[in-house]
Amino acid sequence: MIMHNFKNLNVWKRSVDLAVNIIGETKKFPVEYRYDLSSQLNRCGISIPSNIAEGTSRRTKKDFSRFLDIALGSAFEMEAQLVIANRVGILENNKAKELTSEVMEIQKMIVGFKSTIKA
Repeated sequence: MIMHNFKNLNVWKRSVDLAVNIIGETKKFPVEYRYDLSSQLNRCGISIPSNIAEGTSRRTKKDFSRFLDIALGSAFEMEAQLVIANRVGILENNKAKELTSEVMEIQKMIVGFKSTIKA
């Protein structure tokens, strides 16, 4: 049986920080984006650490790996949405670069963590 304390995982800690940052930024978005882009970014932000945490409760490496795949998919989805938010002008360039850099680092961390789960 595979078990990790998700609260000790650096990838989980970083993804929680990212989710908090995303929520803070989307609060600044214009009202007309509140139910689409803002909501979608928030859901992705919440999904990443949530799926990492849920995966730690799974009994097999295969199950855990599947939840890491879901977290990774949410991270890539977030990256795309950050591009859109920047291009429509509701997320300034510097903030978009900062958040994109962080989500890309988390993507790498998830991939690296996944490789240790398969070993």
